[in-house]
Amino acid sequence: MEVATPHGAARVHLHAAADARGALVLGHGAGGGVTAPDLVAATRAAREQDFTVALVEQPYVVAGRRSAAPPHQLDAAWLAVVEHLRGSELGGLPLACGGRSSGARVACRTAEAAAAERVLCLAFPVHPPGRPEKSRLEELDGVKVPVLVVQGESDPFGMPPPAPGRRVVTVPGNHGLKGDLTALEAAVRAFLASD
Repeated sequence: MEVATPHGAARVHLHAAADARGALVLGHGAGGGVTAPDLVAATRAAREQDFTVALVEQPYVVAGRRSAAPPHQLDAAWLAVVEHLRGSELGGLPLACGGRSSGARVACRTAEAAAAERVLCLAFPVHPPGRPEKSRLEELDGVKVPVLVVQGESDPFGMPPPAPGRRVVTVPGNHGLKGDLTALEAAVRAFLASD
C-alpha cells in the first residue's frame, strides 16, 4: 500500500499476523530495499512471535531515486507512515520500530516521537568506513527504550558497545549480515519474546 508523506508516497509491505500481539515496522538501508536478507530474516522471526510486520520503502526509493534523502526528510516520512499505520492496520498494537543501516538510524532518531516500545537495529552504521571520528553513536545512545543491535563482527561501519537497555549481538560477516541469518533470527525472536 502507498502512504502519503510530506516528501512523497512511501510504500508499505504488510505481513499481518492472524492474532497479532505486537507490530514491528522496519526500514531499509540507504542503497537497498525491503528484500535485504536480514530484513527478510527479521520479518520471519517477528512473524513467529505473532508480530505483524510492516516493511517501509522510503519515498525516494518509491520515486526511483538512487541517493537517499536527507535525515530530516527520512524521519518525517517515517513518522507519517507510522502515524498512518497506528491509525489503521497496526491500531492498538504495541509497537517496535527498526531497520537496517540507515533505516536503523531513522528508527533510533524517531523512537520517542513514534512511541516505539523497543527498537531493533540491524547493522547500525556507527561511523562511515574508515572514519571513526564521524561517530553516529549519539543516535543510538539517545534511545530510551530497549534496543537490540545485531552487528556483523567485521562490519566496516563499526561495532557499537553494549549499554544499559541495549544488547549487542555479533554474528559472522560484515555490514550485509548474510553470514548467519539463523543467529540473527534467534536474536530477534528472543528480543521480541521478552517483555
